[in-house]
Amino acid sequence: MSLFPDGVNLRHPSFTPVLEERFAHLSEEIFARLLTLYGVTWVYEPLEFPLAWDDNGVPTRAFRPDFYLPEKGTFIELTVLEQRLVTKKNRKVREFRQLYPEVPIEVVYRGDFLALAERHGVNVTS
Repeated sequence: MSLFPDGVNLRHPSFTPVLEERFAHLSEEIFARLLTLYGVTWVYEPLEFPLAWDDNGVPTRAFRPDFYLPEKGTFIELTVLEQRLVTKKNRKVREFRQLYPEVPIEVVYRGDFLALAERHGVNVTS
């Protein structure tokens, strides 16, 4: 079973999935629970996409989106960091979109995440 809809051509992704659902940040765990609450099937960090390679073709820099929604065929990147770090992440997302234009990705920013959490009575303090 492929993670991607028919016709999606991936170049150089690492097909090494994260085996355990250990979230890097509490916001990712909260977001996962909210997806589950809405009945949305998700996979946490299933693929890593190289963004740069050395002269031998070995990846030197990569991007691993936070979630994949198989029913929608879309990746989700959750960004709840301080602004200086968001700028860096936005640059990575732009690079990802340039290298993999056939792979849909959406970014969920801090304000949208906090509004969603608040709507469900989840107090996110940091």
